[in-house]
Amino acid sequence: MEDGLPCLAAACDPAALVSFCADDSISAASTSDVQDRLSALELRVQQQEDEITVLKAALADVLRRLAISEDHVASVRKSAPSKGQPSLREAISMSCITNGSTGSRKTSHSSSVSVARKETLSSAAKSGTEKKKEKPPGQKEKKEESHSNDQSPQTQASPSPQPSSQTLQTHRQTQESKSSAPAKSIKKSLTAEKPHSAWESSDDSRNKLLRVASTSKLISKVAKNADKHKDVIVSQAKMSTREKNSQEGEYIKMFMRGRPITMFIPSDVENYDDIRTELPPEKLKLEWVYGYRGRDCRANVYLLPTGEIVYFIASVVVLFNYEERTQRHYLGHTDCVKCLAVHPDKIRIATGQLAGVDKDGRPLQPHVRVWDSVSLVTLQVIGLGTFERGVGCLDFSKADSGSHLCVIDDSNEHMLTVWDWQRKSKIAEIKTTNEVVLAVEFHPTDANTIITCGKSHIFFWTWSGNSLSRKQGIFGKYEKPKFVQCLAFLGNGDVLTGDSGGIILIWGKTTVESTPGKGPKGVYQISRQIKAHDGSVFTLCQLRNGMLLTGGGKDRKIILWDHDLNPEREIEVPDQYGTIRAVAEGKADQFLVGTSRNFVLRGTFNDGFVVEVQGHTDELWGLASHPFKDLFLTCAQDRQVCMWNSVDHTLEWTRLLDEPGHCADFHPSGAVVAIGTHSGRWFVLDAETRDLVSIHTDGNEQLSVMRYSVDGTLLAVGSHDNFIYLYVVTENGRKYSRYGKCTGHSSYITHLDWSPDNKYIMSNSGDYEILYWDIPSGCKLIRNRSDCKDIDWTTYTCVLGFQVFGVWPEGSDGTDINALVRSHNRKVIAVADDFCKVHLFQYPCSKPKAPSHKYSAHSSHVTNVSFTHSDGHLISTGGKDMSIIQWKLVEKVTLPQNDIVVDIGATKVPISASENAVQSPAPLPQPFNEMNQNESVTGSSPASLESNLEQSAEASEEQSEEQSEGSSLDPAEPGCEEPSNEMSEEHSESTVTEEQQDNSPVS
Repeated sequence: MEDGLPCLAAACDPAALVSFCADDSISAASTSDVQDRLSALELRVQQQEDEITVLKAALADVLRRLAISEDHVASVRKSAPSKGQPSLREAISMSCITNGSTGSRKTSHSSSVSVARKETLSSAAKSGTEKKKEKPPGQKEKKEESHSNDQSPQTQASPSPQPSSQTLQTHRQTQESKSSAPAKSIKKSLTAEKPHSAWESSDDSRNKLLRVASTSKLISKVAKNADKHKDVIVSQAKMSTREKNSQEGEYIKMFMRGRPITMFIPSDVENYDDIRTELPPEKLKLEWVYGYRGRDCRANVYLLPTGEIVYFIASVVVLFNYEERTQRHYLGHTDCVKCLAVHPDKIRIATGQLAGVDKDGRPLQPHVRVWDSVSLVTLQVIGLGTFERGVGCLDFSKADSGSHLCVIDDSNEHMLTVWDWQRKSKIAEIKTTNEVVLAVEFHPTDANTIITCGKSHIFFWTWSGNSLSRKQGIFGKYEKPKFVQCLAFLGNGDVLTGDSGGIILIWGKTTVESTPGKGPKGVYQISRQIKAHDGSVFTLCQLRNGMLLTGGGKDRKIILWDHDLNPEREIEVPDQYGTIRAVAEGKADQFLVGTSRNFVLRGTFNDGFVVEVQGHTDELWGLASHPFKDLFLTCAQDRQVCMWNSVDHTLEWTRLLDEPGHCADFHPSGAVVAIGTHSGRWFVLDAETRDLVSIHTDGNEQLSVMRYSVDGTLLAVGSHDNFIYLYVVTENGRKYSRYGKCTGHSSYITHLDWSPDNKYIMSNSGDYEILYWDIPSGCKLIRNRSDCKDIDWTTYTCVLGFQVFGVWPEGSDGTDINALVRSHNRKVIAVADDFCKVHLFQYPCSKPKAPSHKYSAHSSHVTNVSFTHSDGHLISTGGKDMSIIQWKLVEKVTLPQNDIVVDIGATKVPISASENAVQSPAPLPQPFNEMNQNESVTGSSPASLESNLEQSAEASEEQSEEQSEGSSLDPAEPGCEEPSNEMSEEHSESTVTEEQQDNSPVS
């Protein structure tokens, strides 16, 4: 009987039946033998069904006894209450739902804990010894006995098989009870670990078992008799809830990499189970992007007819109007944008991105996006599954009005592909070379000619139908350069190349004699050589009037050449801006320059240069907001310290330190700012004049956090040497004297916060410790951490703590969150994670798997976040992408309640019921003028209507892009088993809308 269920599964398995019938003991020639055997199998199946019926009856009897036992314990409690008398415990499973019927496992953030609290597990009794359930690492086993009369049944509950490690489980120990023999088989079958597939393929009999297990009467009794003292244990694989009467007080325990993290529940929390975490009403809207990617890119700055400069940084393509000081942003990309091409109509733009991975390690495929620079609508997504590693360079055709696109990817063979981009069809594909390819261009007048150049080569490609043929450029008597850097074309069709030797070569097409059976061939040969620059010729720019601009690398010169390629004017870019990476024609006699130090300059030969865009040039970590002005400061490994104005979006000042900066904090007076470096030294600068006030040294390792107390009289310095150094601050932040040192952490300090009275510090470390320090008593470690559970911290930047532990994703390894900050009004928490996302949570966030709004713009780990003094804006910094992004904090209305959820493949997509879904092979977004039909549906104010229209359009666009890419929904979001209304809310608000909110003309 104990093997009943496995045998039943085997008997019902067609493959097993075939194998069984093919046994050698069965005569293949005897049909009657086979029929007899099948009859025997059918009889056996019937016997198994009878056994299941007996098992269900036994289980129902056990549950009845359990209910009687609960009633008895409740009556004993009322008659003779005792502090030391524990309660009878019930095992709780996610498998059963409250109305007594079975359902799919849910992963909703909002419902998971409450379901675990209210639902019950089908449990059985086993006479004899009591079994112990294996606990997660670091979790102590607890056993409590309930006092009852001599004949009161005692049961031990065991967990049901779980479909995955992410299921919310509840482990509770109860006493064993006596039961019949059939109950033993129930016990064994329920406690045995089964694979995920076996659990998912449950049949009707198993559903009936669960229905018996989860009766409404039993649930009501469990809810009535449940003890209020519970300790929620959160691990990286699973989260569980159990009753706990602790002498130190109620606490939450969270596991990270097997290490327990204990967080005490504040006294003002009467019932932890009553805490609800919801999406905050506040949302973020991308307002400004500081920085430009010029260090390792080329030809990525252009002026559009709208008067906007288009360039990119991180995964954002920026359209910046330097006269009106406004920005718009294209946010369609999922990883670093690496190249950019403008269509001949100067309206459509193609941008290519690198490959990446999402938070679960799944690949994000490199691709090209063609989009409209006026509406910011994605027109086409090209190359998914075709390109490898990334898109290196691309170009629109000119001779046929831009109907084709050629792309070079970053694979070893640097594949050249030609696309009819409007039809999303690949026309031709060929390997180019194993050497680096730096540029690809269509010939402006010969539609069948494509030219590529790079390391030690230039190739002239003839495109015919779906084939490409190559002719290598022959340098002949001219010195072959190490790199052919750039391409341009003269009015007569000749090709210009600039190379690493500072030479411009003119390649003319000559006709050679035809061979028998073939027509005459055109061959490009060098007709002229010009020495243009000292160092390389990095970029060539053909002007509207036929003249030429060249940009040099080493000499940093921009030279204007006349129609006969004689130098006419020149100007040198100042050394502090770096070498030239891109040159583009501007308005009138102006030109635009992108540099290797991430500057975009606008200049003329007469007036010199004006800085339009600038940013950091190395990994960025340090960020601090001014206490009462609209200013914020950043510091990076490039040794630059920059003070930015968040209203004017301009750089107030910059200073170069002797060492890379890693952390910073303003004195509450705003007069000075302290900056910690990688060597243990820290600098104090005057916030107005940027003058150096003082220099101090604490240890010889990296400083990770600087934090002034609320009144500015103390400064805490957290170091990678595991110590927190304390200083007394006088003279308005200009004088510092060592006060003490907090010793006790076993790993490097990551975050710390002060109490309002300056007496206590809360700190986190690299090994997930939460420690508290008594500063007036000599910086002593507070052993009884429950004493600090009610402290209202002045700031909240620690990533571990009761008020914020819900921000951690399931399965985290402890490094997934780099920074956290609570808003000054204590309404929301902003989180910077390792997966290029900025999150916005409700504060406090004290339940696991809390919901959040997610925002994409960075293409590297987000290193820091900080609210401005008025909470009007949030600043986030990227690591390797070197970007600074300013978000505006706004409140938006949610989508209308008439949303429906359409099941597409394995995912569910929210689509407004009033929208017409775009049904076409290509994933085209819904135009904004089509959204007017929603006006009759949403009876709201103009402001809320605009918000609804924007959300609907962005949701439609983002989903169409996701479907075209073949990508799935964010794994952090609820799975496809979510109820439709929860799914619609989660994705419309948290994933789709926020990530693509600025893909509109009004961003």
